[in-house]
Amino acid sequence: MSIHEFIISIYLIIEEVYLLIVTKPLRTRGFPPALSDIEIITMQIVGEFLSLDSDKNIWMYFRHNWIEWFPQLGSYPNFCKHCANLWNINQQITAKLSSRFGADNIHFMDGLPIPVCRYARAKKHRNFKASAGFSYCAAKQEKYYGFKGHIVINLSGMITNYTFAPANCDERDVAPEITQNIYGLLGADKGYIRPELKQYFRHQYLDLQTPYRRNMVDLRPKESIRILMNARRKIETVIGQLTDRFNIQKVRAKDLWHLTHRIVRKILSHTLSVILNMKLGNPPIQLETLIKS
Repeated sequence: MSIHEFIISIYLIIEEVYLLIVTKPLRTRGFPPALSDIEIITMQIVGEFLSLDSDKNIWMYFRHNWIEWFPQLGSYPNFCKHCANLWNINQQITAKLSSRFGADNIHFMDGLPIPVCRYARAKKHRNFKASAGFSYCAAKQEKYYGFKGHIVINLSGMITNYTFAPANCDERDVAPEITQNIYGLLGADKGYIRPELKQYFRHQYLDLQTPYRRNMVDLRPKESIRILMNARRKIETVIGQLTDRFNIQKVRAKDLWHLTHRIVRKILSHTLSVILNMKLGNPPIQLETLIKS
């Protein structure tokens, strides 16, 4: 689809779900904003998909290219405040879309580092002192300071749940929070091995399967585990997209409220991109094929 069709499609989906969620006015005092909530959310989603990342870049892009579509755009400070105030609506829209399009009985979970500054500057860094932590990123083989994102995807690659926690928080402790209301098979890496966790999931009708460590006896069919682990690579693809296209590891916020707002809208943008690919009959997580010039 063209960029014109992409913007219109995003707007129509957001409008449909927004009207289901917001059944009464969000604001009880003052004048309503010139630009509607649906327009603001649409601009955020499109901007994130185009890797614009910051509020200023998104505002400038629409100011210079789409002002005839959004004539009430207004000033950048008002746009920025409007975006941040809608984080909870974005979160509810994401949850509604995930429940509608993401139902599946096979899921995968994993985490990704979200550093807030360089490791050498961590002790002097003033932001997030009460909430961030230190950890080690095995992929980059380096220590970092900040948070760790945790996501669950279904077999299609749609993110069905997510959260973020201090980097030093054990991912096995976070796992029950992001796997509520899902059933069936759950694939993960070796970092989630814990007998108590597997037992907990069994009571939730969820079968946790991970590769075993070298000193563990594995009596499971090797071919079945190989197929499962190959399918689990989709979550690595999704994490790569969140990192490269959506810049989720760039922390431009100075407090948890704005950081939450940034992460939520990136997840929502990814979710809507997957849904549009599914509607078009494209491979769901091949996002680069969604917009054609």
